[in-house]
Amino acid sequence: MGGFKTSLGFLVLLPIVLFSGTSSDAHSLSYNFTIDPQPRDGQPWCEVQGEVDQKVFLSYDCGRAKIKSMSPLGEEVKSMNAWETQTDTLRDTVDLLKEQMPDVTPENHTDKGSGPLTLQARMTCWREDNGHTSVTWQFGFNGQLCLLFDSDSGYWTMVHSKGRRMKEKWENDRAVTEFFKKVSMADCQRWYQDFLLSWEKMLKTTASPTTGPSTMQPMAPDSSYITWIVTEVLAGLVIIIVLACIHYKKRRRCSQEA
Repeated sequence: MGGFKTSLGFLVLLPIVLFSGTSSDAHSLSYNFTIDPQPRDGQPWCEVQGEVDQKVFLSYDCGRAKIKSMSPLGEEVKSMNAWETQTDTLRDTVDLLKEQMPDVTPENHTDKGSGPLTLQARMTCWREDNGHTSVTWQFGFNGQLCLLFDSDSGYWTMVHSKGRRMKEKWENDRAVTEFFKKVSMADCQRWYQDFLLSWEKMLKTTASPTTGPSTMQPMAPDSSYITWIVTEVLAGLVIIIVLACIHYKKRRRCSQEA
């Protein structure tokens, strides 16, 4: 039964991992956080990039508190009253990730020559067809997607073994869970609404409202784990179909006997 529940959980979360933010009709707003405990000379220990429709419009060096616009939308955002409050929230998120990093980094990190792990987080919010704004978090190390957090359900899902400590720590830490839910369900939704009119207007007047390429390493799910998820989902669907058939035959038999 545990595997069956797992299959149903992944049936809901798999499309989020693979297809979130890819709709041609709905816009998406994302923030990518990168924490590097031992940056190279001249490189920031922390960087946040804002994306609209997966294109960078603004970069924020939180160590130097330096904002760099990557597009006309970035310039527009910097002039908005909401940006000052948003900067505080982004800084609070960075501080939390930096504070939590020693406790959630995999204990058996033995990748020779790769140096210390870099912690990455990605928050994405988009509007559904019914008007509801959905938000998800993705967490990983060195480009490897490890953990998902669904803000609507509060459900944590490990998608790589490197995310085991992170999941065990955060799903039992109510303060951390509530922080991520607040930032996503309150702040991200408000920012989405604040920026929506600005970037839709720019989309109508220019072919590409953003000009800056992302300098961050993207996170990707492990291919073997995705294969396992698909197998689990298919197994769950087979079980559902079999149970439905059994239930139907029993009802039909009872009806015939009556």
